[in-house]
Amino acid sequence: MNPERPPAVHDGSGAMFDAIADRYDLLNRLMSMGRDRAWRLKTAAALGSPLRVLDLATGTGDLALDVARMYPESRVTGLDPSERMLAVGRTKTSKRGAAGRVRYVQGDAQRLPFADHSFDAITMAFGIRNVPDRRLALEEMARVAVPDAKIAILELTEPRGLGLASLARFHVHWIVPSMGALISGAREYAYLARSIAAFPAPDAFIEMAEGAGLTLLRLKPFSFGACHLFLFTPTAKGTS
Repeated sequence: MNPERPPAVHDGSGAMFDAIADRYDLLNRLMSMGRDRAWRLKTAAALGSPLRVLDLATGTGDLALDVARMYPESRVTGLDPSERMLAVGRTKTSKRGAAGRVRYVQGDAQRLPFADHSFDAITMAFGIRNVPDRRLALEEMARVAVPDAKIAILELTEPRGLGLASLARFHVHWIVPSMGALISGAREYAYLARSIAAFPAPDAFIEMAEGAGLTLLRLKPFSFGACHLFLFTPTAKGTS
């Protein structure tokens, strides 16, 4: 095998996100119909007042920066498998004067390079659906969180029902891939739309999280079910 050969680009991989890093922020606007900014702010607001925050699938750092701005005493670690996404995030963080409070680490949510009980809060926006072994990532979150931590997972979901929910489904399955391909010529946008449809229904995802050692505190749907905020805490030892 040629050691200089670049990593394969496959669905959901760090290499795939390397390929769309320069357009990722615009992609989020498209996927969320312009609502992603408000959803991230609600995610950050659900954390309380954490000092040590881990932002998984941090991408270009939008949520990490929202957390740092909302909680001036906090220190945020953003982790992502895509080095090009992190490079965009570092540039953005430097421009906003937050480099001393937000740091970025390349890594895998399924194998977190942190000790047990390292963080007071964990966030993850638009990333859990791209993790191959979601339960393993959830178990890792439970491991590195302190016992009373808030774990806020924001994810695009398949809208269910009729009326406006059906219009949201049309947007995800047809408008997003078409506009994404027009903007970048990349087929990765079609994968991202498919990944939303493949993500478990909220009840099924909550059941998975509970099996991984988390307890649901709150579930908040947005935009007719096009997105959900799942707020968890580690399950207390000795409880079922």
